[in-house]
Amino acid sequence: MNAVIATRPGTAARPAAGGPLAFEHLLLLVGGIALAIAPHLGRLPLWIAAMAVLLLSWRVWAAWRGATLPRRWLLVPLTLAIIAGVYLSHRTLFGRDAGVALLVVLLALKLLEMRALRDVVVTTVLAYFLALSAFFYSQQPSVALLSLCTVIALTTALVAINAPHLSLRKHLKTAGMLLAQGVPLMVILFFLFPRVQGPLWGLPSDAYSGRTGLSDSMSPGAISMLAHSDEIAFRVKFDGEPPPREQLYWRGPVFWAYDGRTWYAGNAPREDAYRFEPLGEPVRYTVTLEPHSRHWLFGLEMPATLPPNAYATADYQLLSRTPVHTRLRYSLTSYPAFRAIGGPGLQGLPAALALPEGYNPRARALAAEWRRAAASDAEVVQRAITHFRTGGYQYTLYPPLAGEHAVDEFLFDSRAGFCEHYAGAFVFLMRAAGVPARVVTGYQGGEVNPVDGYLTVRQADAHAWAEVWLPELGWLRVDPTAAAVPVRATGGLSAAVPAVERPQALIRLDSPWLRALRHNLEALSNYWNQWVLGYDVVRQRELFMRFGMPAPAWQDVAMTLFWIFSLAVLLLSLWLLRRARRADPVQQAWSKFCRKLRKRGVFRRPSEGPVAFAARAALARPQQAQAIVAIARLYAELRYGPHADRRGVKHLARMVQRFRP
Repeated sequence: MNAVIATRPGTAARPAAGGPLAFEHLLLLVGGIALAIAPHLGRLPLWIAAMAVLLLSWRVWAAWRGATLPRRWLLVPLTLAIIAGVYLSHRTLFGRDAGVALLVVLLALKLLEMRALRDVVVTTVLAYFLALSAFFYSQQPSVALLSLCTVIALTTALVAINAPHLSLRKHLKTAGMLLAQGVPLMVILFFLFPRVQGPLWGLPSDAYSGRTGLSDSMSPGAISMLAHSDEIAFRVKFDGEPPPREQLYWRGPVFWAYDGRTWYAGNAPREDAYRFEPLGEPVRYTVTLEPHSRHWLFGLEMPATLPPNAYATADYQLLSRTPVHTRLRYSLTSYPAFRAIGGPGLQGLPAALALPEGYNPRARALAAEWRRAAASDAEVVQRAITHFRTGGYQYTLYPPLAGEHAVDEFLFDSRAGFCEHYAGAFVFLMRAAGVPARVVTGYQGGEVNPVDGYLTVRQADAHAWAEVWLPELGWLRVDPTAAAVPVRATGGLSAAVPAVERPQALIRLDSPWLRALRHNLEALSNYWNQWVLGYDVVRQRELFMRFGMPAPAWQDVAMTLFWIFSLAVLLLSLWLLRRARRADPVQQAWSKFCRKLRKRGVFRRPSEGPVAFAARAALARPQQAQAIVAIARLYAELRYGPHADRRGVKHLARMVQRFRP
């Protein structure tokens, strides 16, 4: 009989020997599988999560009650029904989300047909892979810690199933030793295995979906929705002291076109060069950008250098040549004080003045009034700033819904809005007054983590401001939000919005110990990102160069790994063989017994077992026949029996010590 049928505690035996699988060992295996499924529960469709829990519970219940496992005639249609359900839920069986969902339910189903040791091994390997799939969604330290616990639980279950006579403590110790032996190999692979640009696996497009961040357009309410997100957009490490918060404008997408409601890039002018005049001292810093699946790179206005594989547009945007699907680290030098001298040009001037017809007549009339009363474009800009500063405007996360004339409603009726309302209305007024202007989006501010010194910029720091073109000054940044609510630039979102509107993420940080806890956890996550996840092609090349291997080809690295692994396997094998011979007291006692008989002319043949050898030795040494047979029987019991207790090993050693052939 080769069945693996779990029974209640007290009936432990190894499956390969034909005995049943102990209930406590099944619980270890199911517990490891549950840990592998746990990080996916919040992402799975509700019915799949419920099905997985039901199938695991069914398997445990069947083992506890001694019930018969379901037959194939039930499992086959159930499997087909589940596959069909996954297809209906995801409209595909391929991709990250559908693949993980399918793996979860099929792994749970596999438990219901687990009858042989081979099934146990296959189930455990599938659980290992499911634990690995958690990294498809996140590579944070918490995920790594949970995966490590999962691997320990699954390995302990494998050890327990193959050595059921040992205690749980010894199972854990053995599993820990097995995993510890793999650490050197893991470290070698981590540092020497050729790094690839982007994810290690060719993930489909759904792996990059569901990420929050700035959009390629701006309409009323678009940025205010990000104010509720506590997710990190990027981290910054300054070489020295960071600039004042009011200078921390992280430039992102620039919008030129307006259709009456939404701002978007449109046909941005391309003929102008990326030119600006530095004023003051430069600031040097390193950005660790979280993946957002767009081409935008964020830098402090105004960046004077470009990251690798990036370029700058005429309107001072930093863009990656490939979408940012993975965490990206790059260094920049910026001048917070600058004069942008790249003008709109002959082709860009219409784009910086264009407005759709028939929208916002009251705003047009106000702009025309400013134009008539002003002697220059600079005076028009100043009148607009004064209007926002003294107009009684309110900064709110919940502005009224905009109608057809959104700018008019904001300027003259509600007088309440978020940064996109202020920036959009200001640029509309400037263009209506004949002043070239555009909308710039990005992030403003950030919070310095006192634990690691990194400036953390969150999605809640998303911001929009305006730029106007003045012939004598070039492109000039104007933040109408800061004009109306100055504390937005100096104190951030939490200081600008009313207390009743503060997002829950900001309210929780009123507690000092919660704030300190978050700082420490984020610092830990940042260290993990910098030194583990941030070990990319560039850092690997730097490591190789330190050892005299400048820019090695992957073939050289592969050959180096081959020789390292070969040498490691050889040394490990020799060490284990020597250790096994030294550490096995049963074999040591038996070898000593055989040497004593060999001195009397009784040699054990290589193919001869202990019982057969003892029978022949007893005939050759009849006066010691009883002792010879007793030693051989005890050795066979300890060597090949279900377990070798310490008392029996000591008794064998004493018998061999007293033996006189």
